[in-house]
Amino acid sequence: MRQIKQIIIHCSATPEGRNIGATTIRGWHKERGFSDIGYHYVIRLDGTIEEGRPIEQIGAHCQGHNRNSIGICYIGGLSQDRQPKDTRNVAQYRAMTQLLEQLHEQFPEATIHGHSEFANKACPCFNVNEYLRSIKL
Repeated sequence: MRQIKQIIIHCSATPEGRNIGATTIRGWHKERGFSDIGYHYVIRLDGTIEEGRPIEQIGAHCQGHNRNSIGICYIGGLSQDRQPKDTRNVAQYRAMTQLLEQLHEQFPEATIHGHSEFANKACPCFNVNEYLRSIKL
């Protein structure tokens, strides 16, 4: 198993309500030349957590941070007019919280970040530090 130092949260940068999952994202990533989906987990609109790339494998989700991180992507992140927006619904919020609790238990030394901390992007389109304070992780 790789040494996990970071958990990085992403959004799919799709308009709210657009119902896609890991299969769609895998196709996008393969079209870009990736060997597989870049994320380790995808959180669908209904709160279903889909596995992407196995966590034992290095992801392809955050340049310069893939070797020792796990990538989580929730579906959404854009308003209908394609502006950055926290589109997480109740099911996604709960699923994300549950997944982070499990990963924190498995990798207690890993820090949790938004993609925007490492790239000039709005992704994941919400303040991760505020969210972490609210769930007391």
